[in-house]
Amino acid sequence: MPLSIFGFQALWSPVMIGVLVVITILYFLITVKWRKDFKVSEPLSKKEVAYFLTGLVILYVIKGSPIDLMGHIMFSFHMTQMALLLLLVPPILMKGIPWWVWKVVIDLPVVRKVFPILTKPLFALITFSALFSIYHIPLVFDYIKLDEGLHSTYTFILFISAVFMWWSIVDIKGERKLHGLKKIGYIIGSAVLITPACALIIFSGTPLYDTYSNPDAWLKAMELCVPTSTLAGLSLSGPELFSNMPPFEDQQLGGIIMKVIQEIIYGVLLFSIFFEWYRTEQENADDITKEALDNLHNSSRA
Repeated sequence: MPLSIFGFQALWSPVMIGVLVVITILYFLITVKWRKDFKVSEPLSKKEVAYFLTGLVILYVIKGSPIDLMGHIMFSFHMTQMALLLLLVPPILMKGIPWWVWKVVIDLPVVRKVFPILTKPLFALITFSALFSIYHIPLVFDYIKLDEGLHSTYTFILFISAVFMWWSIVDIKGERKLHGLKKIGYIIGSAVLITPACALIIFSGTPLYDTYSNPDAWLKAMELCVPTSTLAGLSLSGPELFSNMPPFEDQQLGGIIMKVIQEIIYGVLLFSIFFEWYRTEQENADDITKEALDNLHNSSRA
């Protein structure tokens, strides 16, 4: 059955298009037109613009295009959304926002007190992993998926927790970050902590989520992205109308997709960290050698 039966609003989310356009306009007003109103600022770079617009495009593709609709129909698409929303979009958007804008936000009275706590590496990592794992507990997942307000709120909180988790990794001028082996250990820790949730999804042996296997719950969950009036005029029995894949296989595929996307993103990140470390070592080779010789000389004299 074609997705076109759900109508333009469900397929392309015009409201989200409007929101993203407003965000884009505000971005350029703040970083270009109003830049001189800030005490400290720098001209907006082409790289920052590219990062920010790329992040918004990816955000629209996964939350505003037909992929979002498919995410409500099939669990594998939902997990693809979650992987990209939480592991790809945050670092790209963060790199697209100039450091001096971050500084203004962080220095706000309300933010200044809690931000250092929420972005502490261990706290941020455990919080994100816990929120992700709790969300995919079957009873919690089905309950949230049946309430539009609760679903939007939890997704937003999960996204913000992902930003806090990425804060220790993404380099932003003037902010203390993890370096070297600590950053590598942090990334590996993140991969390990969400593995149990993915393993539960992949190896459960039975379909876990009523909102993707029970026709009544599935149809109710579809109201999150399809107007009720549109659904009322359709005769739908379940996700099998749009895919030949059984619910359990779809669930397994979703868990596998989440881990594969995570491994690819983290693999690229680890490579870039190693490359940056190697480049720094080569550029400062003489200073490092001199420091090592001085230390050796001092120890021999002692």
